[in-house]
Amino acid sequence: MKIPVSVIVPILNEAKNLPRCLKSVSWADEIFVVDSGSTDGSQAIAESYGAKVVQFEYNGAWPKKKNWALENLQFSHEWAFILDADEESPPDAKDEISEICAVNKRGYDGYYINRRFLFMGKWLKHAYYPNWNLRLFRHKLGRYEKLTNMPTESGDNEAHEHIVLNGKAGCLGCEILHYAFPTVDVFIEKHNRYSNWEARIALDRYLDLNSASKLRSKKVAWRRICKILFRRLPLRPFLKFLYVYVFQKGFLDGREGYYFACLHAYYEFVCICKTYELKKKLTGLKADG
Repeated sequence: MKIPVSVIVPILNEAKNLPRCLKSVSWADEIFVVDSGSTDGSQAIAESYGAKVVQFEYNGAWPKKKNWALENLQFSHEWAFILDADEESPPDAKDEISEICAVNKRGYDGYYINRRFLFMGKWLKHAYYPNWNLRLFRHKLGRYEKLTNMPTESGDNEAHEHIVLNGKAGCLGCEILHYAFPTVDVFIEKHNRYSNWEARIALDRYLDLNSASKLRSKKVAWRRICKILFRRLPLRPFLKFLYVYVFQKGFLDGREGYYFACLHAYYEFVCICKTYELKKKLTGLKADG
């Protein structure tokens, strides 16, 4: 028996990940795969699992893929569940989401779900864990925050933006398995794009205390405030290493935890460099104008 929920899976050339992802939500009554012109057979894979494939054309700035989907898809159900192609919904999510969509005794309008990361073939138990994201919600009440109108050169899908929910949110007991960084190559490729976003946002100062106040979850808002304050500190790469390896107890994840912390320190350094580079570029353009 299918569960009355609409699943949204944003993709671009995700033929390797898509079967695992779609199989994990086969219990959903409606699945939208929002594509951006994949060329690796992803569309055929999505259709073979009964998903509705919708094409999205990105203008380079705003909106990005998930927000566009929330605004334009013709949903058959009140509840939406967002799952990235490199994620897998756990088996116990079926019963928990079914209860919410049917009667919702908890009375919330949205639910955060925790994620566990795969890195270099190992599931991390401490570094970047817990990692809560709002993924199940009444689709009319939630939209991703708009942090900039400018091109970020970070891809057409929301990565670090949070959902602003016009209602109360709770937490699910199940956990998403996130196959985000199976190799170091994948980690570096993704974070190269993410650092473009970080530089643009940092330079435009779109991350401020006002943006944190719009996030209904106290935990997520506190994370945003800490990030804003963190950007003002010296020695950020070293501090990021200490945060992941010591504060989050990444050292308990063994060698993988150490490498994970080092790579995040490197990522922080790249963000600083790109912010400075972008600032010089924009200052030069203004001077030439």
